[in-house]
Amino acid sequence: MKSVARVISWLVVSGLLVVSVRLDWQRANHSAAIDSERLRLAQFQQPVNSVFDLRAATIPRKQIRSGGPPKDGIPALSDPAFLSANAADFLQADDRVIGVTIDGKSRAYPIRILSYHEIINDRIADVPIAVTFCPLCDSAIVFDRRTPIGEREFGVSGLLFNSNVLMYDRGGQPESLWSQMDGRGVSGPAAGKKLETLPMQVTTWKSWIESQPESEVLSNRTGHARDYSSNPYDRYFKTQRLMFPVDPMDQRLPTKTPILGLWEDGGAAAAFPILRSKKSRAGEPKTITGSIGGRSFTIEMDFDSQTARVIESDEGVHWLNSLWFAWAAFRPGTRIIQPK
Repeated sequence: MKSVARVISWLVVSGLLVVSVRLDWQRANHSAAIDSERLRLAQFQQPVNSVFDLRAATIPRKQIRSGGPPKDGIPALSDPAFLSANAADFLQADDRVIGVTIDGKSRAYPIRILSYHEIINDRIADVPIAVTFCPLCDSAIVFDRRTPIGEREFGVSGLLFNSNVLMYDRGGQPESLWSQMDGRGVSGPAAGKKLETLPMQVTTWKSWIESQPESEVLSNRTGHARDYSSNPYDRYFKTQRLMFPVDPMDQRLPTKTPILGLWEDGGAAAAFPILRSKKSRAGEPKTITGSIGGRSFTIEMDFDSQTARVIESDEGVHWLNSLWFAWAAFRPGTRIIQPK
């Protein structure tokens, strides 16, 4: 009986640890040994009950998991404040940003802020946009908030599918869940509906401001008490291990290889491994041309900053940045672009 009691006690403690695992990543004083144990315990996590109606979900309900924080526990930003480039003294040259330009107006959204908020609801040149970032997948995508069911504002649901954030549309009747990586609604009235992506690039602050000197940048005065100078996921990126189960897993590349993922409206997809390219002479970007589904694109690889961006593409070509495991799970069988 004592043995059974010990097993039951272990399972209860394991469950509690798993529920809090993402929040624990934001506590800088935890030891590497504790982090490692929680990574292991995350594999035992069970599906969760949800405040969202999942009866008609288009993804397996058993694979929808709690990320730890509850709905809006990670606060998405709306009506954000911006600074001029000269006033952004909190940024370092090699800080990564998501850069967006619409109708000649440019804005930069620092990853160091997005790591704590994951979604920025904004409007550029009267275009409502959602700048989204999932720290677990290092996935950056920008969506048009004018959806097939009307303009929406997005929040962080607290739920994950394949280790990727599930967004929700605030105020929906009822509220729907949307997959960031897939760019589609997965429950409620949005089920099966597609979000339109917008051109963007993940680059360094130095590189962005050199190409867009008039750009505004998201202010670090967000109204939330967060230490934007630290990365709560720093230890996570120092290992190939994941915090949550992913299916399928594609072993053609190391799990956390950064990639630029491209797809076209017909469904063809390709991945460009950013850090697998051999470094050429400093300051000399390299361009790679290719096609998917008969549509052409050109990628520019900056070897100094180890970033890649699409500089030209046919209509119907879309792209995002993420880690290999996430891209491959959502687009199995994707073609890998090996630069010559």
